[in-house]
Amino acid sequence: MSIIYNLAFDFGASSGRMILSKFENGKIELEELHRFANEPVRIGKYFYWDTFRLYHELKTGLKKAAARKIPISSLAIDTWGVDYGLIDKQGNLIGNPVNYRDDRTIGVIDEVDAVVPLEELYASTGIQFMNFNTVFQFYADKKMRPEIYNKADKFLMMPDLFNYFLTGKMYNEYTNASTGQLLDAKKRTWDIELLKRIGIRTDLFCDMIQPGTIVGDLIDEVVKETGLEHVKVIAVGSHDTASAVAGTPFEEEHAAFLSCGTWSLLGMEMDEPVLTKESFDYNYTNEGGVEGKIRLLKNINGLWIMQNLRKNWCEFEEQVSFPDIIKAAREAENKTFTIDPNDARFTAPYNMMKEVIAYCEESLQGTPKGLGEIAMAIYNGLTKEYATTVQNLEVITGNKIPCINMVGGGIQDQLLCELTAKATGKRVVAGPIEGSVLGNVMMQLKTLGAIASLEEGRKVIKNSFEQKIYEP
Repeated sequence: MSIIYNLAFDFGASSGRMILSKFENGKIELEELHRFANEPVRIGKYFYWDTFRLYHELKTGLKKAAARKIPISSLAIDTWGVDYGLIDKQGNLIGNPVNYRDDRTIGVIDEVDAVVPLEELYASTGIQFMNFNTVFQFYADKKMRPEIYNKADKFLMMPDLFNYFLTGKMYNEYTNASTGQLLDAKKRTWDIELLKRIGIRTDLFCDMIQPGTIVGDLIDEVVKETGLEHVKVIAVGSHDTASAVAGTPFEEEHAAFLSCGTWSLLGMEMDEPVLTKESFDYNYTNEGGVEGKIRLLKNINGLWIMQNLRKNWCEFEEQVSFPDIIKAAREAENKTFTIDPNDARFTAPYNMMKEVIAYCEESLQGTPKGLGEIAMAIYNGLTKEYATTVQNLEVITGNKIPCINMVGGGIQDQLLCELTAKATGKRVVAGPIEGSVLGNVMMQLKTLGAIASLEEGRKVIKNSFEQKIYEP
C-alpha cells in the first residue's frame, strides 16, 4: 500500500498547529510541523481574533510542509465554532472577526426571547443557549456594527474563511454552521423562516456542504508564496469538536465523550437530534457531526480557566508550568474549594486567580491559599460539572453510560483524569491526545478513498495510538 501524506490544521481558541500525517499499512503517524499562539486582541470596545496573523501562520505551515519535498495529497482545517467573517461584494473581508468572548452579546438572549420564544428556537435548532451563539452575535452586530452588517454580501465561519483565503471558494460547512443556532436540527439546513422572524439576514448564507467535500485547489498566489503544489483542500468536520468526536475510538455502546481543551465538551454521539423538554431544561446542545451523526453535548468552560490562572500567576507571582500547577494541587492542604466554571466571571476576566479567590470568598468557602488551593478549586469545579453533565445525559437519553472517552490536550493532566473518574464514578479511557487532528485526518483519508467508513477510521486510530484507563 502506498504512503499517503496529509496536512491537518487545528486552530484552537488559545493556540494552533499544523500536523503532518503519514498513513501507511493501516496506521497513522503524526508529526507537528508548526505551532503558534492564538492570542485575541482588545481594540477599543471589542475583543477580536487576530485573523490575518492566523492566516500568516497557516501559510508559514504550508512553507514548512513544502520544504519537506514529499507528495502531500490534501489539507483540511478545523477551528472553534460560532465566530465568523463577513465578505463584501468585491470579495473582501469587512472588519475583523470578533471573538466569542466579546461582551457585545450580553443580554441579547432576552431580547431574542421577546421576539421568538426560546422554547420555539430550541425546538427547531436544538442548540444550547449561550450568549455568543452566532444567532445572538448577528443580532448584536445588526445594532452595534450596522455599517459592517449591512454592507456584507457573504457570511463565512472561521474555517470557511481560511479555506476561502486558500482556494477562493465560498461555502458554509455543516458541522461548524450547526454550532451557531441557525439550522433546523432535523432538516440539517438553514432555518430561513425562523431567522427571518428574529430579524437575521438570510441572504448572506452560502451553499452548505458536508464533511468529506473537496473544496478545491490552492490559488496561484498561495502556491507561489508557499511553494506547495497539487494539494486538494478538503472540508472535514471543520468544527474542532466534530473532528475530535470523529477521531474518538469509542470503547462501548452508549459511551460518553469528553473533548478536553480550552473548552470541555461532554456528550454522546447520536443518530438523530434530541429535542425534548429534558434536553431543553438541562440546556443541552445538538451539534452536527460527520457521517450524519449528531453530538448531544454540554459546553463547559474548560481549561481556559487553568490556562489563565497560569498566565496570571506568571505575570504577578512567579513563573510556573502546568506540571508545577498539578504538583501544587496534589500537595494542597485544603482540597475542598470549588468554583462554578460556567459563572460569567470566568469568561474573560483580567485576572483569573483573583476571580477564583473572590468566588470562593463570596460563596463563604473561605480564601484559597497559594497556587495549589486555587488550582484545586478549578479542578473540583470542572469535575463536579462533568459529574452533573453525565447524570443529566443518562436522564435525557435513557441510557446508562458505561465509560467516558477523554480526548484532547487536557488528558495529559493525569490529575484531571483521576478526578474525573472519581467525580463521575465512570471508567475513563484517555486517548488519543490529538483527537481533533485525527478526526480531521481520518475524514481526509475517507474522502481520498484510503479508508471506507467512520468505523474503519476509528479502528485505524485505536490501532495507531495508546489509551490509558482510569478507574473510579
